Amino acid sequence: MNAPLQATRPAGERLPLQLLIAAPRGFCAGVDRAIEIVERALERYGAPVYVRHEIVHNQYVVNALKAQGAIFVDELDEVPDGAPVVFSAHGVPKAVPIEATRREMVWVDATCPLVSKVHRQAERQIEAGRHILFIGHRGHPEVIGTMGQVPEGAITLVETLADVAALDIPAGLPLAFLTQTTLSVDDTREIVTALETKYPHIVGPKAEDICYATSNRQTAVKTIAPGSDLVLVIGSPTSSNSVRLVEVAQRMGTDAKLIERASDIDPAWLDGVATLGLTAGASAPEKLVREVVERLSQWREVEEHTLVSAEEKMVFKLPRQLLD
Repeated sequence: MNAPLQATRPAGERLPLQLLIAAPRGFCAGVDRAIEIVERALERYGAPVYVRHEIVHNQYVVNALKAQGAIFVDELDEVPDGAPVVFSAHGVPKAVPIEATRREMVWVDATCPLVSKVHRQAERQIEAGRHILFIGHRGHPEVIGTMGQVPEGAITLVETLADVAALDIPAGLPLAFLTQTTLSVDDTREIVTALETKYPHIVGPKAEDICYATSNRQTAVKTIAPGSDLVLVIGSPTSSNSVRLVEVAQRMGTDAKLIERASDIDPAWLDGVATLGLTAGASAPEKLVREVVERLSQWREVEEHTLVSAEEKMVFKLPRQLLD
């Protein structure tokens, strides 16, 4: 691990900006797969290919796919019958592919395999007769998709410790908990502990539902934040995993800001900053990281140091229909 360098400069000359870049950062295997699915669908079916919801939560990625012929819609009602449509990486309720099939659409599911795993767990818990307490953020596409895997009333959303305290579950009702894949590791641990304390008989997943990429990126921020005066996180405000990275840095006592592009940076933020931490959410491409470094270099001499906290080699297979 490279430590920030200490340099001596003549009086009145600004010290270089020490830039601590987190690794891992940026695209995860699920995002790589989802983007490739849209690109391959465009090659196979020709433009336009419709995409239900943002394929991933990043406007740069969405705009790049639009330029190739992808059309993003909110609901299937906006897609012509028979047209090819891709479901986003966040997953969809069961009713969506059923409707697409009824309308004879050519549909491709780009749901992240780790989200699909949670979907299967939800189905198994319902088959076992358990009511599910699902830890997640209300309104997030992944939460809507997971809750849409089971009958209405079979799953209850839990967002906070206060929600746990307010739960009034009938005595003896078999329970299970599952979680959104992009949550704060620390927050989720607290909520799970509260659920297990209140309901000792509750059943959890064999392995943590929070995905490897979310956990790794939060750990990477914990590596760069202590030595930084400010941490910049590249990501969309709608990206759950990106917002969590800002919170992780702030909880460690380091100022942190979420930006979508280099153009969002206010040079005044660098006043008094000797060491800057930089990372990117799982849906932000590396190109945006380099764009930020180039922008910083316009204002200060930048000395880069990459701090590696984990190695990632995960790769997910593409749907068979795009491999034939």
